[in-house]
Amino acid sequence: MEEPGEEKLCGKWSVGCGFYNNNLKDVFTWRLVKTIALGQVLSLLICGTAVSCQYLAEARVETPVLQSLLNYTLLLLVYTTVLSTRKGDRNLLHVLKTNWWKYLVMGLADVEGNYTAVKAYQYTTLTSIQLLDCFVIPVLMLLSWFLLKTRYRPIHYVAVMVCLLGVGAMVGADVLAGRDQGSTSDVLLGDGLVLLSAVLYAVSNVCQEHTVKKLSPVEFLGMMGLFGTLISSIQLVVLETHAVAEVKWDLKIVLLFAVYALCMFALYSLMPVVVQMTSATAVNLSLLTADLFSLFCGIFLFHYTFSALYIVSLVIIIVGFIMFNAVPTYSALSESSSDETDLVQRAADPSADHMLTSKRTDDVIAVAVL
Repeated sequence: MEEPGEEKLCGKWSVGCGFYNNNLKDVFTWRLVKTIALGQVLSLLICGTAVSCQYLAEARVETPVLQSLLNYTLLLLVYTTVLSTRKGDRNLLHVLKTNWWKYLVMGLADVEGNYTAVKAYQYTTLTSIQLLDCFVIPVLMLLSWFLLKTRYRPIHYVAVMVCLLGVGAMVGADVLAGRDQGSTSDVLLGDGLVLLSAVLYAVSNVCQEHTVKKLSPVEFLGMMGLFGTLISSIQLVVLETHAVAEVKWDLKIVLLFAVYALCMFALYSLMPVVVQMTSATAVNLSLLTADLFSLFCGIFLFHYTFSALYIVSLVIIIVGFIMFNAVPTYSALSESSSDETDLVQRAADPSADHMLTSKRTDDVIAVAVL
């Protein structure tokens, strides 16, 4: 029989880590299953872009800006058009008048994050890129802490470490298989570009989480399409005019560009939905499996060497992702959304006041635990 003091101590430890009870049904919910499934769909879409890029590289087509421009143009044609037809104070003209500079910064971070990530392959190795690219997660957590007021529990930090352990297993498998692709022409510059891309991605993702939770995914995607197209077009003229002119266009090249653009468009369209359900940090944890899916495709398409460590890595990353999403994080964004919902419920049903008061009391207790 446990002593009362011991039981109290265990209770404090469970609450501090984020485990409020031992009922697995409260952990493995349908929401968690959907989050895991959608996260892996995002990884498969990234895998699609990676495979198409590999085939383009084999055809000696190196036009990362043009490829990004196609994606931003699709976002422009679909979501910016929808935004421009809106009525009220959140239409395209109103957003441009009030927040144009914020979306300009967001678009610049996203475009240059994509560009520097691709550019790094010219200077450093795949192993360095896979390891240093994980830098986006601690940067994202730090930015979320200060800008979004997100508060993490110990279990979340443990989950991140588990995911990074899975990445370590994947990199180890690559080294054992001798798949250390890339270049060593200027490793220091290449590693610096990877770290820069990680910071830029973190900035873009924090802005995305704030926008989709505070405003709407359509506004984020519409403004990303507008400013992404503008910035990419200028960058294309400055940096890639000669490379585009040298492309030997045929049906295969056109289809590869189409596959890349459609995968990126689907990725950008689906990602805000997953961010709304979880957070930008959780989404980036799920994307750690993208390299593994690319490797599995490479085993059949490019004759990569298989290693059992790839399976171990996939399982470890998914376990870490489940751990991170099984316990909710506190965020000022979710609190404000909750308050708006409460106001609507109160207006519709005044008798619900006592239930809302009880809910707020529970929220205060949860914040106090943090």
